[in-house]
Parts: sequence; structure tokens; C-alpha cells
Amino acid sequence: MSEDNKSAADGAPRQGRSGPAGARKASAKSARSRSREFAVQALYQHLVGRNEAQAIDLFTRDLAGFGKADSVHYDALLHGCINEAAELDALILPLLDRKLEEISPIEHGVMWIGAYEFLHCPDVPWRVVLNECIELAKEFGGTDGHKYVNAVLNGLAPRLRASEVQTDKAAGRAR
Repeated sequence: MSEDNKSAADGAPRQGRSGPAGARKASAKSARSRSREFAVQALYQHLVGRNEAQAIDLFTRDLAGFGKADSVHYDALLHGCINEAAELDALILPLLDRKLEEISPIEHGVMWIGAYEFLHCPDVPWRVVLNECIELAKEFGGTDGHKYVNAVLNGLAPRLRASEVQTDKAAGRAR
């Protein structure tokens, strides 16, 4: 069972948004969730500052709290998204209602993470990928950026996780 499913599987309720910034309670976050948070910040540095992956990686690993993140998943997200940027953008672009350059770098990075996980992390259910990306956009993005991320990744999931999405729809767990 993936770490992303542990709180749901053990019956513990998942923490909601709290506090003025709307962030989930830090103690409730899984190591995978933390790795996504560090990855989106690192991808922001890449998208905005055009910093090299290695320099971003070294900087990020020195940040407070990185030791609680799943460093293997963080590595996969950071390096995978940067190495596959063109392919990820090609998947996302048809679902956008504006030019890619007009998308916030945070939402862009979050969509990269979602598309990358859909493609390369079959152990993470598509609904978990979607939820985690929405939470990232809420925490780091603009006011309604999470709605945009939701729409784009919801459009992408049936293409990249067709059988999984179909199974959930048939069971009444997805629209």
C-alpha cells in the first residue's frame, strides 16, 4: 500500500485545511506530501529563475523540514518533471484555455507533478494524485488556481489512467 493511502486505509480522518494560510496541519502530512511540497517549490525555481536542477536540488535539501520528506519521491518529481518538461507540457497544453506562458509558475509546476505522477507512479491512485495537486495549488498558488489545476488534471486523468478512472466511474467513485 502506498504511503498516500495510509490515513484513508487505517480509518483515520484526513486533516482538512486550517490556519490563515489554509495549509494542512504539518504533523498530518505524509512524507510523500512533503516531497511534493518541496518539489513544487523547486520547480518554481526552475520555471521562474531557470536555475539548474542540481543547484535547486542542493538548495532544497538544506531547507528546514526536508528530512521529513520522501527524498526518493522528491528526486523523481524534480528531475523527472524537468527532464520531461516538453512531454508534460504537450499533455497539458490541449487542456488549457490560454497560452502556457500565461499560467502561473506554481500551477504549471503542480500540473507537471500531476501529469508526471499519472505517468510514472502507478502505486499512487489517480484520485490521490488529483487531491494532492489540488492541495498544493491551494497552499502555494493563487486564490482560484486550485480550480484550474483540478480541471486540467481531471481532463488528463482519463487519458493517462483510463482503466483506473473507468473502474472508479463504474463504482460511483468518480464523475
